[in-house]
Amino acid sequence: MSRAACTLALASAASVTLFAEPGQAEPRLTPQQVQAQVEVLYRQAEQATEKYDGAKEQADAARAAVAELQGELARKTVRLNTARDAVGSLAAAQYRAGSLDPTLQLALNSTPDTYLQRVGLASRLGVRQAAALERITIERRSIAITREQANGKLAALRTAQDRLAARKRDVQAKLSRARALLAQLTAEQRAAFNAADVGAPASPNAVPAALSSRATTRLPLSPSLSPAPNSLAAPSSRAAAAVAFAYRALGLPYVWGATGPGSYDCSGLTQAAWRAAGVSLPRTTYTQINAGTRVPESQLRPGDLVFFYAGISHVGLYIGGGQMIHAPHPGAPIRIAPISEMPFAGATRPS
Repeated sequence: MSRAACTLALASAASVTLFAEPGQAEPRLTPQQVQAQVEVLYRQAEQATEKYDGAKEQADAARAAVAELQGELARKTVRLNTARDAVGSLAAAQYRAGSLDPTLQLALNSTPDTYLQRVGLASRLGVRQAAALERITIERRSIAITREQANGKLAALRTAQDRLAARKRDVQAKLSRARALLAQLTAEQRAAFNAADVGAPASPNAVPAALSSRATTRLPLSPSLSPAPNSLAAPSSRAAAAVAFAYRALGLPYVWGATGPGSYDCSGLTQAAWRAAGVSLPRTTYTQINAGTRVPESQLRPGDLVFFYAGISHVGLYIGGGQMIHAPHPGAPIRIAPISEMPFAGATRPS
């Protein structure tokens, strides 16, 4: 029986205890029931983690937009103050020039030349003041629009932050429940549970020296796994680079929401691997599956992204021979595993 089928069977048997009525004393669980419940909780936590990653991305984008608008608002305020200063300077100049009627000034001046000079100055001051006042009006309107945009982005940021906090609580609650269940097991039973994860983590030293930028690189499997009869070549130099990065990440811990360099969640690992190859992938599993060309399971090549479960909640990096490198769940380091251990949902080839 496959690991996925076994988990589903155990989860069905354990569902009564997983959703027991409040106030009822929970019966002592068998190690198999604990394993089933923990794996269900891990899958639920991973779904919540991907939603957390998406909410964090939205919050980060909203925060950047708010910062940009606040900077723009500050620049426009400086321009408004400059325009106000210009009007003040012009008003002071008019005051110093006197406010008498030009005809009376002509009568009081000894020569017509002085009168003409003063009339010209007043005319120029009037035009400049009108332009400065118009500039103030324009800057005020622009500031009002920018302030309204900033307020809207601030509201979006608060919504995104609330959603982020809710996703975080959801993940933490499920992981806390999983830890409590595992604590019921003896040390030997926990060791057996960890050993049940297919594909023990390979040493980072297992990265093949031949993994270079050449698209013809042959990609060997971990020595602990049965090699495929005909391992495939990476379809491009970028795919080979992404696989090489994933090999170097073997043994690093899974941490939900992490994007490296010391730890990753599942989509954080695939994003980082392809970023190292010069390709920018979205952050979450449900967006990564649309970031490339869809390929059927029968045509998988090294570097392809392989997705699992109906909700597209898990992703790994295919390395050939039916194997992938992935970040499984908390407590399980990045490792090589067969893609058959989880329900296959689709695959994408980034480019």
